[in-house]
Amino acid sequence: MTEWKTEAPGSDRVLERLMTLHPKIIDLTLGRIERLLAALGHPEHRLPPVIHVAGTNGKGSTLAMIRAGLEAEGKTVHVYTSPHLARFHERVRVTGELIGEDALIALLERCEAANGGEPITFFEITTAAALLAFAEMPADYTLLEVGLGGRLDATNVIARPAVTVITPVSIDHQQYLGDTLAEIAGEKAGILKSGVTGVIGPQEAQAIDAIELRAEAVGAPLAVANRDWQVWEERGRIAYLDERGLLDLPRPNLIGAHQVTNAGAALATLRRLGVSDAGCEAAVTRAEWPARLQRLRRGPLVDIAGPCELWLDGGHNPAAGEALAEALRRLPARPLHLVTGMLNTKDVAGFLRPLAALATDLRGVGIPGEAATLSARETVAAARGVGMKAEPAADVAAAIAAIRADDSDARILICGSLYLAGRVLRENG
Repeated sequence: MTEWKTEAPGSDRVLERLMTLHPKIIDLTLGRIERLLAALGHPEHRLPPVIHVAGTNGKGSTLAMIRAGLEAEGKTVHVYTSPHLARFHERVRVTGELIGEDALIALLERCEAANGGEPITFFEITTAAALLAFAEMPADYTLLEVGLGGRLDATNVIARPAVTVITPVSIDHQQYLGDTLAEIAGEKAGILKSGVTGVIGPQEAQAIDAIELRAEAVGAPLAVANRDWQVWEERGRIAYLDERGLLDLPRPNLIGAHQVTNAGAALATLRRLGVSDAGCEAAVTRAEWPARLQRLRRGPLVDIAGPCELWLDGGHNPAAGEALAEALRRLPARPLHLVTGMLNTKDVAGFLRPLAALATDLRGVGIPGEAATLSARETVAAARGVGMKAEPAADVAAAIAAIRADDSDARILICGSLYLAGRVLRENG
């Protein structure tokens, strides 16, 4: 069994080496990871009960609430998420704790040796390392977040999870998943398994039709939002209703109306696992998930902002823009200024359009170290295209300083990309 130790520098060199094993960062298939898992003795067959979460938006927040509810019941939980924000170790939590540096290096090197130099993507080999870690440390549950899509995602190697979850599906990653909502939802529904309940968050008609078609094909019973369970806001609290009865709970501590939707999917999952009412309340009040409309309260960037509020969000598609706009409307009134950097694979105008009516202006920035980043001027052009006042900035710190100089009462929101959010969290300590 691997020994879990405290963190120390050193895993970056191994991770960089693994990046060279396949020319494509994304190349969806299960063949390579199935080969590697077989060489490792099939750790995916020895995991604690798995909760497998797919969807376009809300996967991470839903998973964080499920984790909080299970841990409140005294359960130990392994967690695999992606991408990371500041450090790779965030992707792998072993019995609730970030994986230690020495353990991570040992696992990655075991996977590298077992792979024998064969082509394999970075996500596939690091997923194998996470599954190996989870198989070798006892726990009550394993939470797996799909990386991209579902059907051909490297996490989709679990024959019989305890529960599957599909959060709201929207248009994103068309180059990999298809051009229509139905095609994308069909890919997400690839995680559904025969005889395993699939908890389905609110969906548009095309998406739920595709999900139900897949469920019927594989024999997966579904627990569908607004049919088998409901969640809504009422008098500053949330109500959740299913066949077990009504729950009256505080609003989620994660900010935004969309987090009520995410809470519903988490609660539907927890109820199917037999979690108590107290555990369900902990799910919505104790969950933590960084860079989801997160208020930054200390650090060098906060010092630059001075009297201004500084917020951070990693949403990057049109549905995320809508949810972000709705959440911002609920905050106490204050002039909103955006600092935005995005990748050239995203629908920039679609993300910004819901925010255009709320924001005083936007400073466009590039994302350092990301080959697919839009330049500051390209982001500015997209913002102007949806009617926003916008100008480029050299970097995030310069943008914050300029906003503060113009408006000391500003609410500054850094947004547009999880990669930008990760960079901010690292720079802000």
